[in-house]
Amino acid sequence: MHCSQKLDSRPYVGRTVVVSSRKLIRDIHNKMGQVDLQEKIILTPRKKTAKSTIISIERRRAEAPEENGVDGSKVFVAGGPHKGIVIQKDALAAIPDNSPPKLTLEFRVFLVSSATNEHSQESRTLWFWFKDGLFHTEEACSAQEFFKDLVSPVDFPRDYVGFIKKIMKLMQTKYPQIQKVEVELRHLEPVERSSFLVQMVDYESDNLIEVTEAIVLEIIESSFPNPISVSQIANQTRSDPRKIVELLTSLQNKRRVKTIGGDNFTRMTKNEDNIKVVRQMPRIIRSQQPTVAIITAKYCEKLAVDAMIDDLETFVRFNTVGESNVYSLGTIGNHRVVATKLPSVGNTREAMIVAGNTTTRLLGTFQAVEHVFLVGVAGGVPHYTDSQRHIRLGDVVVSAPIQDKRFIYMYCEEKRKQNLNNSNSQMEENVEIETKTWCPPDLQLQDIAENIRHQVIKNDNSVYISHFHQGLEILSDQDISFLRPPPESDKLYMSIGGNDLIEVNHPTDRGNEIRTGATPRLHLGPIGCGYIVSRNDILRQEISYTHGILAYDSEFDQVLESIYGNRKDNYVVIRGISDYVDGTGGRGKEWQAYASLVASSVMKAMILELPNPVQD
Repeated sequence: MHCSQKLDSRPYVGRTVVVSSRKLIRDIHNKMGQVDLQEKIILTPRKKTAKSTIISIERRRAEAPEENGVDGSKVFVAGGPHKGIVIQKDALAAIPDNSPPKLTLEFRVFLVSSATNEHSQESRTLWFWFKDGLFHTEEACSAQEFFKDLVSPVDFPRDYVGFIKKIMKLMQTKYPQIQKVEVELRHLEPVERSSFLVQMVDYESDNLIEVTEAIVLEIIESSFPNPISVSQIANQTRSDPRKIVELLTSLQNKRRVKTIGGDNFTRMTKNEDNIKVVRQMPRIIRSQQPTVAIITAKYCEKLAVDAMIDDLETFVRFNTVGESNVYSLGTIGNHRVVATKLPSVGNTREAMIVAGNTTTRLLGTFQAVEHVFLVGVAGGVPHYTDSQRHIRLGDVVVSAPIQDKRFIYMYCEEKRKQNLNNSNSQMEENVEIETKTWCPPDLQLQDIAENIRHQVIKNDNSVYISHFHQGLEILSDQDISFLRPPPESDKLYMSIGGNDLIEVNHPTDRGNEIRTGATPRLHLGPIGCGYIVSRNDILRQEISYTHGILAYDSEFDQVLESIYGNRKDNYVVIRGISDYVDGTGGRGKEWQAYASLVASSVMKAMILELPNPVQD
């Protein structure tokens, strides 16, 4: 439980050294001391069926086979460059071990028969045991780095024998902290054609993308409530304005966009009749002044938040020059709320200024606001080997300090050029990053979120799932689907260096899938952002390990700065997880609407737990 005491709310600017996982592995080696030359790497078959094989590869001091009660004819002792490797052909030779594995990692490979050219799939599962004396984070880092070395595209084993041999050599030469690895190789159904390696998104590519209705609509939704012109869309997409006009005409016929101020276009909503276009916000009597402000950035986020609000009334102040504003007022429980959407967000100078200005204008217009919620989507930080700490698509992260990390939000940027932009090569040494962190002086909202999480742990998901279903019904007539996407679309990839990713399975406990059903999990911890970390998978993972970051969004640092500047003591960031990067959908936007609605449902549950506002 967080203590709702007054904390120092000043943003903290500093530098952080991101410890390279390679450096951490070297430190672990030093911690473990000298390698015991009497230790052998011993392979023993454990179980074999028609479709699967399980083998054990264990590190232990080995006597002569006869001294250990093993038939010497069933043991192969390697020599030469492979000295220290022993292969036992008898499954009964394995020393019984009932201790559960510390970590698990499962992935798939796609095999091609040289004889028939037929493609088949094979699932490969690794279970890890470690020597005593390691922290859990050191075990996790070791397993992950071991896996990256194992599947490195430079020398990935192309056959079964090479795969097992590489595991044994890595244990022998690079990972003395690993006590045992058990491997299961399981044949799956044949596939027509696939590849287990996928190319990483090239964020800096200048390749032209064919402009479509979907792309034009996304640009208009991102700009909302600001109208956007044909020439602006054409410049942004580097397209012929005539093509843009053609696509806009089609979108108009489908009642998805409308013109405003001549050449400018904006999003058309389903409840168009309930939206009031005004030059200035009407005066609101004191008793109706909102005490809760909600800030979103994406169009689907704004729709999801609006679905949580009763007695909704929306005002739009359009400007063809300068910034427009949208304010939706209503109630959640006994609380008057106001929700807005930022017209743009991100790392450009213009977007940063606009985000901060819009927030300042919101809090200046509604000065009775006491609690501020930033609600929307983000990219989760997956944990490839630990199911309990793993974050999946559709989960929700509420920003909160953890242990000795006295911040809820962190902005990161390079201290100096370090060849990290658009690069996913391994970090061999530590990297220095400039950071800025924020923490509200009052953790009341974080305390409420933690109480809700405890209720969820006790299997009482109704505290926010009921709000989700109500919102889903309200949004059923929208042209955006807020339904949960199919589970097979939640694909998890790991960067293994260069521009290569490998698809891995979500972590499980051995023989027991932790994540059952479609109920999202609620997590509490810091949220991060920064252009450099959103462009580098490996750096993002390293910062997460160093600072406990659970999710990354698309840079709301100027919003936090405005909240701090307006002296708001209670604020929180709530993010539904829509991808594994930063929520912008670089590898797919399929989960954004659903994640927005789940995050909004958690927001409503939290607001309903707030004390009733004091009436003057």
